[in-house]
Amino acid sequence: MSSFDDGPDFGGTDRPGPPPLTMEERAGVLDDLAELEVFRTLLEPSGIKGIVVDCPDCDEEHHVDWALMQANLRQLLEEGQTGRHEPPFDPDPDDYVSWDYASGYADGVAAMAEREEPGSGRSGKHARDD
Repeated sequence: MSSFDDGPDFGGTDRPGPPPLTMEERAGVLDDLAELEVFRTLLEPSGIKGIVVDCPDCDEEHHVDWALMQANLRQLLEEGQTGRHEPPFDPDPDDYVSWDYASGYADGVAAMAEREEPGSGRSGKHARDD
């Protein structure tokens, strides 16, 4: 009688995964998740569907919608890496922005809100108008 243990050894089925994220890397991913939520809140109402990412593996831009980007970051937190995902079919590049653009946009909105905040001593004028 033969058992499965008598067969050839093709190696273990548990492949070693990437090393776990350091505390600093985890903090960075958590910051990215928080920023992504701000970006989505600010940009989605104007028709922006997500983030465009330059892929070093294929030298192409990948258009990643908000939910998929969030899922990728969560997977990175949980597994230390992200999986491959199918890009959207025939995306319109105008519907996606870079991380840097989204960050700059969010910073601009925050600066405007700070200037217009009651009691800030500002009247919404530009600094050069003073």
